[in-house]
Amino acid sequence: MNDQHDDERTRIRAAIDRLLAGQPTSSKGSLTAVALATEAGVHRMALQKRHADLKEEFYARVRAETHQTPEVEKRLRKEVVRLKEALKDSRAAEATSRHRAEQMALAAAVLLRRNPGQDQPAPDNVIPLRPSGD
Repeated sequence: MNDQHDDERTRIRAAIDRLLAGQPTSSKGSLTAVALATEAGVHRMALQKRHADLKEEFYARVRAETHQTPEVEKRLRKEVVRLKEALKDSRAAEATSRHRAEQMALAAAVLLRRNPGQDQPAPDNVIPLRPSGD
C-alpha cells in the first residue's frame, strides 16, 4: 500500500469516529457513506471501491453504537418490499393471461369439433383467423 492509500484510510477512520460522536467538521453529520466520504475528504467512489471494508465497518458501527438501521439499508428494504409486490402482481397477471389462453384454446377446439370441414356460417361473435376462400 502506498502513503496516499494509508492517509485516506486514516482520514476515513477519524471521520467515522467524528460522525459517530456527533461532531462532524465538514459534513452535515448524517450517518451515510456520502457524509463519511465528505467528512474524510475522499471521493465517494474511493470509499466505495478502495475502502469498501471501512464503509462496511462504518455501517456496522452505526448499527452497534446507535442502534439505528443505516439509511442505505432502509432504502434497500423498501425497494425489496416494492419489488416483491410487483413480482406478485406480475405473477397474478401471468396466471390470468395463461387462464384466458387456455379458455380460448378450449373454445377453438370445441368449435372445430362441432364443424369439422362443414361450410356452415360462423356465429356473429367469431372472427375467422384467415379469410374464407384461402
